[in-house]
Amino acid sequence: MPSRRTFLAGSTGALGLAAVVDTAAGSAQAASSAAVPHATEGSGTRPPNFVVVLADDLGYGELGANGQKLISTSRLDRLAAEGLRFTDAYSTAAVCAPSRCSLLTGLHTGHATVRANPSSGGQGSLTDHDTTFAEVLRARGYRTAVIGKWGFGPEAAGQASHPAARGFEEFYGYIDHSHAHQYYPAYLWHNDVKEPIPANAGGVKSVYGPDLLEQRALEFIGDHASEPFLLLLTPNVPHAPSDIPGFGAYADRNWTAANKGHAAQVTYFDSLVGKVVDRLRELGLERDTIVLVTSDNGPHEEGGVNPDLFDANGPLRGYKRNLYEGGIRVPLVAWGPGRVRQGTSDRPTSLTDVLPTLAELGGAPSPTDVDGLSAAPLLAGSADSARHGHLYWFRDERGVTGRADAQDGGRATWLAEAVRRDDWKAVRFAPERDRALPDDHWQVELYNLATDVGETHNIVDAYPAKAAELVALMRSSWKDSYPRIPFGTRLALPGLAVPGRAFTVSATLGNGSSRPWTAASLALRAPDGWLVAPTSPTAADQLAAGGGLTASWRVTPPTNTAPATTWTLTVEGSAVTPAGPVRYPAMGTVPTPPPAPTRDSYLSDLAWISATNGWGPVERDTSNGKNAAGDGSPISFRGTTYPKGLGVHAPSDIAFHLGGAAARFTSLVGIDDFSAKQSSVGATRARVYGDDSLLLTTGTLRAATGPVQVDLDVRGIRVLRLVVEDADSRSSFDHTSWAMARITVG
Repeated sequence: MPSRRTFLAGSTGALGLAAVVDTAAGSAQAASSAAVPHATEGSGTRPPNFVVVLADDLGYGELGANGQKLISTSRLDRLAAEGLRFTDAYSTAAVCAPSRCSLLTGLHTGHATVRANPSSGGQGSLTDHDTTFAEVLRARGYRTAVIGKWGFGPEAAGQASHPAARGFEEFYGYIDHSHAHQYYPAYLWHNDVKEPIPANAGGVKSVYGPDLLEQRALEFIGDHASEPFLLLLTPNVPHAPSDIPGFGAYADRNWTAANKGHAAQVTYFDSLVGKVVDRLRELGLERDTIVLVTSDNGPHEEGGVNPDLFDANGPLRGYKRNLYEGGIRVPLVAWGPGRVRQGTSDRPTSLTDVLPTLAELGGAPSPTDVDGLSAAPLLAGSADSARHGHLYWFRDERGVTGRADAQDGGRATWLAEAVRRDDWKAVRFAPERDRALPDDHWQVELYNLATDVGETHNIVDAYPAKAAELVALMRSSWKDSYPRIPFGTRLALPGLAVPGRAFTVSATLGNGSSRPWTAASLALRAPDGWLVAPTSPTAADQLAAGGGLTASWRVTPPTNTAPATTWTLTVEGSAVTPAGPVRYPAMGTVPTPPPAPTRDSYLSDLAWISATNGWGPVERDTSNGKNAAGDGSPISFRGTTYPKGLGVHAPSDIAFHLGGAAARFTSLVGIDDFSAKQSSVGATRARVYGDDSLLLTTGTLRAATGPVQVDLDVRGIRVLRLVVEDADSRSSFDHTSWAMARITVG
């Protein structure tokens, strides 16, 4: 396994890749490398380092600087006194996954890829269309790391939602949303490898996960003290459960163990931030670094924690899961001696602002189609920072907790939206899980935060025109899909690389910024021994704002390339921007196929080529293709149970290698009985592809209509793909199953 330093070096030699570039592309790459900004120690004029610290479920009122009385947060209070404390900062969601997506990408929950927690049946992955602030800064030479809770699945390397694919050179921590709930984990991920923690094996509570995160964070700062760096530090405290090695100063309090543990977790977080600042001071980096400390949403009440004991939401109404202020207004402190002014700001500031702010401060171009606005002038002391016309929130949450549900008047599982414009705030609830419901079916509330920050007086009847204005903003803020202006490098690979057969690779360098770029080029690297030949120009003198450079190559793997193996290809786009040179790498994987089937088989007994959002046997790598018939998950349609099946979730895409050996494919496909019990309004559509040719499209699948019979001629087909899509853009539990999916050979 490569060392952390080797990985961070980004050496193509360490990856075993051979560069295949033309002379012009290679020259442009060399010029770009030479001009990347580097630190001049203690200069105060170098690009600033950034440390973004994100707490998990830390309430607005849980900082002493915001009024906390029972929990000690002395280090954070000192940062707030020395830096800039925001009184009106907002997460973009009341639960963590959509909030974290918005923080990374600068898109609010009406536009973002992730709009719900995966536990609510939502899509919980970032995609190749998402640009994070790590990608933006890395292009300008920043060393980038995320240490802690990532929170987006799937829990696997080599996929678009992995931190490495989204701009982070180093990752240490938890990939998966639910894994991060374990404070004494049996393993943590280091880049693309699971690293066991033997001392915690078998459920033993020996090594505290946050301690390991702290150690890695401090090491990263020390390793990169001489060059600009971005550290996103995301410890899982103080999320439930209230696990911590000791209660510390709270051991003698007359509180429950859950409350003692929670208070100790908040103080642990405070101490962690303090240690980061101490390390910066030890290295003389405090005047070359900007630290941002915030939280992903309001305070939780899980695991027996009583947020009211601590006044965790301060003067605000609501908790985690509420779109009232207590669920979405979060602590935010910016600190950087000589770079960040002291004081407070009441500017309504969304965490979508982090991406454009870091980009401006780091001298990097950034996407123009984000919802965030740069607060860089505000940090520097100007009162002229751009202000949002409005802020928007969306909630699709199935989890229910008592206090949050009471605040929502028993509507905690209803779809909800909120908008703030100036001091006016509207919240509305949909009695059905259908965002397309007519406006008059929603229940609307209106508040004036200038006079009622606790949202105690619903004044919708007194100001119907204002309520209608804010509802119109809600409608316009939501897009079922949000096509992006291409930014950075995106790589398109086929689903399969057959040894000895040429295939086409294409890539685009997109200038989604506001200003033109020059000297643009794309360079492709393939594994050693693979033949690569460009089939289009790979360079352009000019790249207009909003424009792009697309190039393609013909790639041929050797005939002796190992089967059933995943191979990495890398493309790097480079250009010169008004701020300086940029480099945007993009990696993708392409598998060589497993052997073709030699006998009639259920698909659940075959090794798949790739599987996206697969459930049941598709997600159990160790059993797939190894167990006898009967290992597929039983599937029930309208009371009839079938012994073999593949369970999936829209959107899903599962590919199998037939190698031209099969004659027929048969199956039943539909929304199964288990899924129907979760949600009666699920609606999907299934497609079957053979070698990228569409063989079948079903009508809309619903539980009430039962499954559809599939019987297809697949003679000569090399790759069979089973795809399921959402059919109605509703936030329903869209589990869809393929029962008795079987191929006949011969």
